[in-house]
Order: sequence, then C-alpha cells, then structure tokens
Amino acid sequence: MSNNLITVAYLAAIVLFILSLGGLSNQESAKRGNLYGIIGMILALVATAFSAQVTAYSTLAVAVIPAVLIGATVASRVAMTSMPELVAILHSFVGLAAVLVGVGNYLQPDLTLTGVEETIHLIEIYIGVFIGAVTFTGSVVAFGKLRAIISSKPLTLPGRHLFNIALLVATVVLGVFFMQAEGTGGFVPLLAMSAIASVLGIHLVAAIGGADMPVVISMLNSYSGWAAAAAGFMLSNDLLIVTGALVGSSGAILSYIMCRAMNRSFFSVILGGFGQAAGKGGGSSEASGTVSEVNVDETVELLGDAQSVIITPGYGMAVAQAQHAVSEITKLLSDRGVSVRFGIHPVAGRLPGHMNVLLAEANVPYDIVLEMDEINEDFSETDVVLVIGANDTVNPSAMEDPASPIAGMPVLEVWKARNVVVMKRSMGSGYAGVGNPLFYKDNTQMLFGDAKTNCNAILGRLQETSAAPALATA
Repeated sequence: MSNNLITVAYLAAIVLFILSLGGLSNQESAKRGNLYGIIGMILALVATAFSAQVTAYSTLAVAVIPAVLIGATVASRVAMTSMPELVAILHSFVGLAAVLVGVGNYLQPDLTLTGVEETIHLIEIYIGVFIGAVTFTGSVVAFGKLRAIISSKPLTLPGRHLFNIALLVATVVLGVFFMQAEGTGGFVPLLAMSAIASVLGIHLVAAIGGADMPVVISMLNSYSGWAAAAAGFMLSNDLLIVTGALVGSSGAILSYIMCRAMNRSFFSVILGGFGQAAGKGGGSSEASGTVSEVNVDETVELLGDAQSVIITPGYGMAVAQAQHAVSEITKLLSDRGVSVRFGIHPVAGRLPGHMNVLLAEANVPYDIVLEMDEINEDFSETDVVLVIGANDTVNPSAMEDPASPIAGMPVLEVWKARNVVVMKRSMGSGYAGVGNPLFYKDNTQMLFGDAKTNCNAILGRLQETSAAPALATA
C-alpha cells in the first residue's frame, strides 16, 4: 500500500474517531458513535498492517489472531456490572504496551537520528515509558479495588506526598543519567525509572478512596491516551499520536467535569490525595438510629397514592440486573398518570454513564433520565423516591457531617421527599465504607432483599391492581 493511500486511510480513521467521540456525548447517538469508532479502528489496523514498515505477516498473525479471539470472548462474556474492572485492566494493557514499545525502541535505535533529533527521540522514549509504567500499575490497582481484591479504603502512608515527590525527583535524576549515556548504556537507568514509575502508579491509586474510583478510572483513561500518544511519537506514527491525544484530552476533560460535579480538586486526583481531601479528622463511618421496614404491598400502596415518583438507581440495581423490571414499573406508573423520572448521580455505579447504559438497555426513555443537577431541586416536591441499590450517592452525611470521608461531595438529596423507600440487601455501608444516616430518617423505609426479586414483586402487584378495575368493568 502506497504512503499516500495510508495517509488517506489514517485521515479517514481520525475523522471517524472524532465523530465517535461526538456521538458518545449523547445517549441517542451513542450507538452510532460506537459504530464510527469500530470502523475507524478497523481502517487504522488494516492500513498499518499493509504499510511498507510491516513485512513479517506470520509474526503479526500469531499476535493478532489470538488477541482478537481473547478480546472478543472476554468482552462478550463480561457482565455490565464488571465493565468498570474490564475498562481498568484494558487501560493497564495500553500502559504496558507503551513501556514495551519504549524499551524496544531504545534497544534498537534509529541510526539516522543525530544531534537534536536523537535527543528529542530519547526524551520521547523516557517520558513514554514513565507514563506507561504509571498507567500500567495504577490501572492494575484500580482493577483490584473495583474487583474487591484490594481494600477500597485509601492507603494513607505517613508522609505520602513527600514519598511521591521523592519518586519524581529520582525519576528526573535517572533521566539525566539516561540522556548522558552512550549507545544503549542508559538501559539500566531506564529500567530503574520504570520500577520507580510503577511504584508511583501503585501508590497514587492506592491512596484514593473507593467512592472516588469512577473519577480515577476516567483519569487512567486519560493517562492511557497520553501513553498511546507517546508510543506514537516513538514509532513516528501520526495516527497513534492523534488518537492518543484525543483519548488523553477527552479523558482529562471528563475527569475535570466529574471532579467539579463531586466538589473535588482536579489536581488532587493526579497527586493521589483525592480520597482523603474531603474528610477532616477521619469522621465516623457508622450511623445509628431506628429503622422502619416496609414490604412489597406497602411499597405498591405508596406508589399507587403518589403523583410524582423519582427513581435513583445505583450499583445494587446493576448487580441484581433489575433494570428491566424497573422499566416495566415505570411504564405502568406512567400509564396511570404518575410522573416518573430517574435521578442519576455523576458517579452512580462504578463507571461514568454506567446507570445510563443500563437504563437505555431496558428501553427507559432518555427524556425522563435526568442528571443530579437537573433533578435535585425537585425532591422536595416528590411523593415517593425509590432508591434501588444506591448508597454513597444518596448519603446525607456528605452535606451534614464535615468530618465524613465523603464530606463536600454533592449527592442526590432524596431525603427531602415525602417518602423514601430504600431497596438494599442489608444495612451495610457503601463502597466508600461510610455509614448512611438516610436509613434512619423518619420518612425513610427499608425494603430489604434482592433488588430484582423485589422489583419483580412490585411489578406483579402493580399489574394485578391495574387488571382489577378492568375486570370489574367487564
């Protein structure tokens, strides 16, 4: 394939990637955006495979075919509840790829580069390996936290910020030795820096609390983009540079938006102090009081008497896969003239947009799915709020307890409604490990049990009560 044809293919792929990002910004166009991204990536892979630089097709086939089969198998089998973990581990692969590309580039230098060009290339290698190593280990730790292999509580080592600074200083010092080395003599400083960057990645993410992991995943997405861009510079591949820059910048913008929505500092995310910035003095993770329980029939009665209902889903709904029953409940109530809407917190679930995807999968109309800022003022005028598997995102201690680990984080103010029904398996704390005073408020009633079982039971009772008047008329 000629260089001109490859350039055209790359330009087309870049346009498709930009259209993909544009499509993903809106629920109605998200499916089309995904399709653009798939076509763009296929075009990019085919153009690169048939470029003049690629000649060992047997080696390429040995690498690509198993990778395609493994990727397709894993992606088809993973549940939506496990999607955050999958995203985190995929980010780690991008970081590891950047490290391997950098090391390979250094051990097989381009002899045509001299002077300033050689210096710039070495800087590209060093920075690319650094970003890749931080992304790799940070993403692995994020995977462990999301998978509950590692505790979701933030790791608060004494003098942790000084430790991070010391690691960065060591990275710069090793960089000086790396740049001064002749030939491949800087391989040892490069490996040493890789080890230090790996430790830095582990520590940065380990220091972040569980409630803030969705923002961390978004930030790691940005890191993986910059790692890909760095690999593009090392390989002199314009498409990889542009694609990495698109991913890196969009991930950073999303992280910034989420930080603003959660009243967090964007820079503290990068510096690993994100999980503890809110709480002062540690705060109590426990809440106490008298709990009022409610059964399915009583919940149906509350819904039957309501004129306005807001449903606030969380990770518990995703785990139980209750979204389809919730969608049917919404249709039944709407047919009765009840105003039903959904309130979505920016970090509901464990990945940005997690709840939106689940509700779209269940065919819930987009126009009744509202963001936190759009719906928070309406809770005080709402008859019933159904909290389905949410915990940290509806925790009033974020606003009422300055010492809480989640203090300052905006939450869905569900407790302002006339009646609140919370569906949970137990009284356990959320992913952040913080007790929830909402459960003990006078207008809150707990409906214990599996969310899908309870939602199906509510749906059945609503269908029965809807059918009864029709039978009586007949």
